[in-house]
Amino acid sequence: MLYWNERICISCQVRIVKYIGEEKKLNIAMLGHKRIPSREGGVEVVVDELSTRMAAKGHKVIVYNRMGDHISGKEYGTVYLKEYKDVQLKKVLAINKKGLAAMTSSFFAAVCAAFGKYDVVHFHAEGPCAMIWIPKLFGKKVIATIHGLDWQRAKWGGFATRYLKFGEKMAVKYADEIIVLSKNVQKYFSDKYGRQTVYIPNGISVPKIEPAQLITEKWGLEKNSYILFLGRIVPEKGILYLIDAFKNVSTNKKLVIAGGASDTNEFMDEVKERAKDDDRIVFTGFVQGQVLEELYSNAYIYTLPSDLEGMPISLLEAMSYGNCCLVSDIPECTEVVKDKAVVFKHSDIADLTDKLQMICKNPDMVQKYRRNANRYICSRFNWDDVVDRTMELYKVDESFVS
Repeated sequence: MLYWNERICISCQVRIVKYIGEEKKLNIAMLGHKRIPSREGGVEVVVDELSTRMAAKGHKVIVYNRMGDHISGKEYGTVYLKEYKDVQLKKVLAINKKGLAAMTSSFFAAVCAAFGKYDVVHFHAEGPCAMIWIPKLFGKKVIATIHGLDWQRAKWGGFATRYLKFGEKMAVKYADEIIVLSKNVQKYFSDKYGRQTVYIPNGISVPKIEPAQLITEKWGLEKNSYILFLGRIVPEKGILYLIDAFKNVSTNKKLVIAGGASDTNEFMDEVKERAKDDDRIVFTGFVQGQVLEELYSNAYIYTLPSDLEGMPISLLEAMSYGNCCLVSDIPECTEVVKDKAVVFKHSDIADLTDKLQMICKNPDMVQKYRRNANRYICSRFNWDDVVDRTMELYKVDESFVS
């Protein structure tokens, strides 16, 4: 793309128009996630999509991957590549303990970025933003994406919560631009800090629908035979509400809880204990690849009963597969679904029970929501648009004086 850069010469007050020619290719660093390629969380999906699409446009993108075990356990393995879809991957050290891995890896990544020849350093998530001042000290342009108000998450407490709030404040103070994924979080930054942010929601790609095969072999799941929850097994996802509500629903459908633990197995143990007296509840553990695609493709409905979200990638994915969705009424969910999904009052087990029962008894209603889900979500949330809008924020100031 060709463009012109117009500036005012301060010394003579003469308007100068500079022909730039081809759009400048940037050197970009990204950090704050765990690692790519990976589906350990929504942040990893976002970093994957942004970095690979920017690299495909000819930009040089370096992504700093955290060393350590897979968040759901060593059994899932961790693959370290040097390059992935034209993105350069660099490993950074991390203390592989709860609460320390993100802190230490983001510190080392921020130091590397500070000394690297980068036009832009892009931080992802509040915790890693605690280190945003380091590349800023070395004159780098820094962008922060706030994927959610992480300090609100139930698994954190004490020092970890204070550290996440500190990261939030560092982003407010030092980031050249802050990207938020929801209007609710945008309002929070405006009200609390008077800080302007840029709303750029996540994107989605059109998926391929897969017939039930592996999920039938593994768990006896067939088309429309189950209600699906897919996400990290953490308290704020509302999984305990979901189990309690489902136990009171009269249906022969199963409840599939797909996902791995995050940082600790304690909550996973609590969830399984709550579900042990209902043989309709199936736990798959962490899923990816064909199994993940089959679970989305063949669910009767998808449900996300969260108390807290940033912008849920799994909800976008579920709708892209043409699923009828049942979600809590938190703004981060309702902003996504509008009137294209069934909504219940968050943390209200009775309301969730009623909505689940209603959906199980009304397949025609399920079909109605399915008809428009894919077209609606894929037209509204597009990764190419997300990348273009993000690149606009990356543009380096090329002002000059003649």
